[in-house]
Amino acid sequence: MTDARRNLRKRAFQAIFSLEFGQASFLEAATFAYSYDKELTEQEDIEIPSFLLNLVKGTVDKLTELDQTIAANLKKGWSLERLTLTDRNLLRLGLFEIKYYEETPERVALNEIIELAKAYSDTTSAKFVNGILTKFVVDEKA
Repeated sequence: MTDARRNLRKRAFQAIFSLEFGQASFLEAATFAYSYDKELTEQEDIEIPSFLLNLVKGTVDKLTELDQTIAANLKKGWSLERLTLTDRNLLRLGLFEIKYYEETPERVALNEIIELAKAYSDTTSAKFVNGILTKFVVDEKA
């Protein structure tokens, strides 16, 4: 498994998603998401790539603000609680990367999240995620 940004973004999504269920810290979730399929010896120190750590920690740190922004962009009658866990966490990660992670161009972050939505959900969810995040990117440019 490579440390390409696409792969690290996928692992960041998995870590953020797993935080919905447990008492793990962002670091524990990121470490597990990064290392779960790697063959490591017990003595081997694992170095988590900073891109992965920044995405997970940043999303966790900005969670309230991200959720408020997402909720403000949902159609009337919809709430964060009504979204699937997958869609909600994809939106959080995508919005964090678009809004706060300056190293990634907004359009690249958007396209990457859409690809994750296609992989972890269905075409309807991918279109939904695309619609919310595209609207946000367009609004920010104006």
